[in-house]
Amino acid sequence: MNKGKKMLNINNNTAQLKREIMIRIAKLQLEDNLEEGVHFIPREMAPKNKESWRCCVYHDRELLRQRVMARLGFSVEDINEEKKLSEYAREALMREKPTWPMLTVLHDACNACVRTHYMVTNACQACLARPCMMNCAKNAIEIKKGRAFIDEEKCINCGLCMDNCPYHAIIKIPVPCEEACPVGAITKDEYGKERIDYDKCIFCGNCMRECPFGAMMDKSQLVDVMQRIKEGKKVVAMYAPAIAAQFRADPGQLEGALKAGGFAKVWEVAIGADITAEKEAHEFEERMENGDIMMTTSCCPAYVRAVHIHVPELTPCISDTRSPMHYTAELAKKEEPDCVTVFIGPCLAKRREGMDDEYVDYVLSVEEIGALFVAMNIDVAQQPHEDMSNKLSPTASARNFAVSGGVAESVRIRLKNPAILKSAVINGLNKAGMKQLTGYGKINAGKIPHTDATPNLVEVMACEGGCIGGPCVVTNPKVAAFQLKKYVEAGAKE
Repeated sequence: MNKGKKMLNINNNTAQLKREIMIRIAKLQLEDNLEEGVHFIPREMAPKNKESWRCCVYHDRELLRQRVMARLGFSVEDINEEKKLSEYAREALMREKPTWPMLTVLHDACNACVRTHYMVTNACQACLARPCMMNCAKNAIEIKKGRAFIDEEKCINCGLCMDNCPYHAIIKIPVPCEEACPVGAITKDEYGKERIDYDKCIFCGNCMRECPFGAMMDKSQLVDVMQRIKEGKKVVAMYAPAIAAQFRADPGQLEGALKAGGFAKVWEVAIGADITAEKEAHEFEERMENGDIMMTTSCCPAYVRAVHIHVPELTPCISDTRSPMHYTAELAKKEEPDCVTVFIGPCLAKRREGMDDEYVDYVLSVEEIGALFVAMNIDVAQQPHEDMSNKLSPTASARNFAVSGGVAESVRIRLKNPAILKSAVINGLNKAGMKQLTGYGKINAGKIPHTDATPNLVEVMACEGGCIGGPCVVTNPKVAAFQLKKYVEAGAKE
């Protein structure tokens, strides 16, 4: 299990700003006033008498304008400064499908942080031991005027000085988005602004979550989904188990809230998780009979993309079984071929998966569905309980797909001989998690010999803690884990 770094708390100004914009857009669309009213969002949120966030209120408004564009589903890298928000809104309402990519970078919001480096603070005692100097292989540290100094031209940012200082006088000054990216997909351009290399990006969403300036934003699909509902289409909601943990709701209440929000039918994706677990259990048994060294799970699209791009030696080990989202959407389309399927989850990578899935039309985040609930004054916890007796009911293990270790456990209990299973869990694809993946890839390629201790089933979750720790959650993961446990115990089959 990886020890994850401290993450930016989900309760922060950038996250709240993003949600407020989405709520305002949803309200305008519900009032059939999006084209006319969207123009006023920046000035309403940044009035002249309010203290500015950056240099002035006019810069704030321009940044808000770009944030509104992203919330309308547009990329802002090649922004047309002459184009009105009303025109973007009109295009959004007429759009037939989401556009690539799922992320966009607001260069004007990017702080152009200086490169990651280490700095000696005034807590330095210039002690006799001087472990910072003794452990620096590049001789980048010297003592001047009673304290240590780092020569940045010699420093290679290894961090040994910080690790060895007994006074914790040396600190790391990171670039949050670059630090959070596990695959090196984010680098500075010639102007010092961050850019995303989409050929490397796995869409884990870490950069979006960790940027303190909110420069990385996902492109919303809520306007598209609301428009399909307003057009009278049969729009079907499919919510991931992690979503139930985001609201203080019992089984049946979230279904009621989604129907109140305009969805014609609601599917619990844990039903698809049961299908995934059954298929992966059979596949695992077949692979072991055929002499395979290991198999990995396949339901996390960020992980699957990480392997294909960055650890291709592990590609043969990925389960051929499709994700719970896919199987749930397939069930929905078989029941009603003309329905519009909308997956609701805490994940950015699912948007990429949704673009490639023949049964998935749209993917919403919990932030977006939460914004719709606020705009419509829907309190999930106050919703009447839907009658669930005549509906497909998932197992408890399927609902536990949302937590790290849940997929492997769900596979284990379905095996004919569970004793053959030697599972391991990579709990979060941070940089340490990517090193673990690389190690497993070398084992599969024969570069490192496998032993009796080598796992034969590896579960990988891109988000620490599982899906309940996704980049688009609105509830503290620890609270969400507690809520999920209650949800599982209240309604799922054994």
